Amino acid sequence: MELSNLRPAEGSKHSDNFRKGRGHGSGNGKTAGKGHKGQKARSGAPRPGFEGGQMPLYRRIPKRGFTNRNTKDIVAINLSALNAFEDGATVDVVALVEAGIVKNPRDGVKILGNGELTKKLNVKADAFSASAKEKIEAAGGTAEVM
Repeated sequence: MELSNLRPAEGSKHSDNFRKGRGHGSGNGKTAGKGHKGQKARSGAPRPGFEGGQMPLYRRIPKRGFTNRNTKDIVAINLSALNAFEDGATVDVVALVEAGIVKNPRDGVKILGNGELTKKLNVKADAFSASAKEKIEAAGGTAEVM
């Protein structure tokens, strides 16, 4: 068995051209799966979220602020976390993920200057704080923006 020849079990999948309400012989005639009477049995049934005229939940809850569609989700890493690497190593996003320091790099990785760096590292990241860049270069390494 291979992924290329997987298929649903015989009889488990209905055809896409199934026509409701076309006689009782079809197994879905008469009420066409809508039961008997009531608002949901009729045409023009209410939209999702309709609460019978009561003020719906999405209008009762206060709205605050807005969501910026262009915002970037940057992952922040402190300098102290980079001490996990060997002296003279090149540290980039891939190396950070492999070391388990970053789980998901999202839109970028920024190195912050919290903690001390005791090793000479060549660090490549999307952004650096001024203090982080200063400390990396003071330890003899390089800070390169990708």
